[in-house]
Amino acid sequence: MNAPETPRNKARSADSATPFDPARALELVTDPFGIGQAPAASAQGWLRHPWELVQAWGALGSALAGVQADWWRCLSEPAPPSSVAVDADGRFSDPLWSLPPYALLRDAYLTYTHWLEASLFHAPGVDAPTRRRSAFWARQWLNAWAPSNFLALNPVALQKAVDSGGLTLAQGFAHFLEDIEFGDVPTVDAGPFRVGVNLANTPGAVVFRNHLVEVIQYAATRQRTRTVPIVLIAPWINKYYILDLSPAKSLVRHLVDQGFDVFVTSWRNPNSGDAGTRFDDYLVGGTLPALEVARDICRTPVVHAAGYCLGGTALAAAMAWCNRGSEAVPVAHWTLLTTLTDFSRPGAIEVFLDERSLAYLDRLMARQGFLDGRDMGRAFRMLRANSLIWQFAVQRYLYGERLPAFDVLYWNADSTRMPRAMHRYYLREFYLNNRLVERDGLTLAGRPIDLRRIRQPLYMVGTEEDHIAPWKATFTLCGLVAAPVRYVLTTSGHILGIINPPETSKRAFVAGAAGAEDPVAWQSRQQRVSGSWWKDWVEWLDERCGPWRDAPALGSARFPKLADAPGCYVFET
Repeated sequence: MNAPETPRNKARSADSATPFDPARALELVTDPFGIGQAPAASAQGWLRHPWELVQAWGALGSALAGVQADWWRCLSEPAPPSSVAVDADGRFSDPLWSLPPYALLRDAYLTYTHWLEASLFHAPGVDAPTRRRSAFWARQWLNAWAPSNFLALNPVALQKAVDSGGLTLAQGFAHFLEDIEFGDVPTVDAGPFRVGVNLANTPGAVVFRNHLVEVIQYAATRQRTRTVPIVLIAPWINKYYILDLSPAKSLVRHLVDQGFDVFVTSWRNPNSGDAGTRFDDYLVGGTLPALEVARDICRTPVVHAAGYCLGGTALAAAMAWCNRGSEAVPVAHWTLLTTLTDFSRPGAIEVFLDERSLAYLDRLMARQGFLDGRDMGRAFRMLRANSLIWQFAVQRYLYGERLPAFDVLYWNADSTRMPRAMHRYYLREFYLNNRLVERDGLTLAGRPIDLRRIRQPLYMVGTEEDHIAPWKATFTLCGLVAAPVRYVLTTSGHILGIINPPETSKRAFVAGAAGAEDPVAWQSRQQRVSGSWWKDWVEWLDERCGPWRDAPALGSARFPKLADAPGCYVFET
């Protein structure tokens, strides 16, 4: 099987093959995401409260006076402390930004930025969603106009240009011309990576395939393994191999080496012909079959199921579905990794989600049958624009540096599409209406589901800096399920907090039993532990996954080996 195109080449070929869509351009002009309307509404709120507006302007004046005082101290002291909190995104971390002219520029910019965001966010007489949306879009403009993004205002770029005799500027301009053709600011050097070669290369076999999913079974590395296998439900918003990156970062390989039989779902990348694929189909055509495959091959009545992100949301729905039926539940215990089930406060992504924006997305999906992964990728990058957009632009164009060769960024660029029916249902019923936490709020495959019916022990992982599944929102499930829950909160974000191998971990976590309580209060009672949460999870699994027995072969009579891992669906573009 040939190696896949790199994400960079895939994006280039897709962009060049996509004609200009006048209807989409016209709809964007109508501002479906409130880019102009939300800040305008906040501004009108302030104008209706003139006295509060005068006070707000006075606060800005006082803050700028403090910046001026810092400037005068810069002229008489070698490195006086700044009164302005510098953002932790690294834009102004270089010591050159502490020199007098640049320190004044930096502090004035940050002072105004913080003031404007706070003013829009707290605009009087404006509803909370509009205020959050106005602050978000203002932040996008402010991030774009940061002095660090301009050659003449960036002392680091100027110093690099002088030191290199202008070579960094020439290299940066060449990169800029490349990326005009590419159509985006790239994030990764894709050259060193090949799926199935140095990514997703844990030995195994595809033992099940239908129109929606491949199920991969991994080869045991021990002669004896635990009785209860682990089934990983990967998200279909990206390729499954975030769970099987390079050998040193592979969660799959780690579990196999610890003596577990491991299975994973590798979802097919849908196209326009799959527009009618529903969320129910991902349940009965993907999640439930994966559980059945593992049970048959390992000759066991139950499995341990683990879901990551959207895969975890699907698993939670599946657990509620199974607990509603009369048949035995095929899952003895389960794990959720950075998974939302309560979507009442889903984080910054909510700025893209209201009736107006969903209507726009639905019209877009109606024309092409899916939502392109690149569109979702751009939205998620905007949630962390400084670190996921402008950092790369500055390093690439102003510093003339090469893109990093980072496996996580390669995976992140290897996006997938979302079929219209499934994604429309997911955005509306989960995000907008928050039906999953309601009693019998959703009916899937003929059964009303209620998370409160779930009685199987649960292990949950949240990450402190998660902007996709905020940990306090994920914690809500602890008080809903009728089962014991061990919650783990680890440092870092949605990806690096999960892909955290013990051998190289520089992170920490807290863990403990959790229930219907305030998440901050729970956190304050836990003891901080240095290292990876993987060890804690394996200890938890060891207590529950049964005795050791001879490792099963790859496949069975009912589910024979179809192909070597990583299969074929992971290569679909």
